Amino acid sequence: MVLGWLRLLLLATTLPRGTAGIKDCFFCELTDSTRCPSTRMHCGDEEDCFTGLGVAQGVGPVINKGCVRATSCGREEPVNYMGLTYILTTSCCSGHLCNRGPSPTGPATGLALGSLLLRHLL
Repeated sequence: MVLGWLRLLLLATTLPRGTAGIKDCFFCELTDSTRCPSTRMHCGDEEDCFTGLGVAQGVGPVINKGCVRATSCGREEPVNYMGLTYILTTSCCSGHLCNRGPSPTGPATGLALGSLLLRHLL
């Protein structure tokens, strides 16, 4: 037991400066599945975890997860998936594995999707 604590202490003191801010986030490619099969990825110092939600007229939403620079949070941008152009909105969080939540569903997401679609149709 003491040997395990010593190894942990040694590891903590030998890590380069700046690695304390590095976090893990869940990652999955852009998908139209209701479940986003996630794997862990390491993010850089200037990155946050994100969940992206994309909408396009007449089809269901697409999602993805990963790491992104904080300056990209909350932005809308076009992405192509399966021959269609979706408007992808990036929602960020700053905690370790904070984007683990289930795929966006429910009344609040439906309202957000509806407003996004309406904005791009008008």
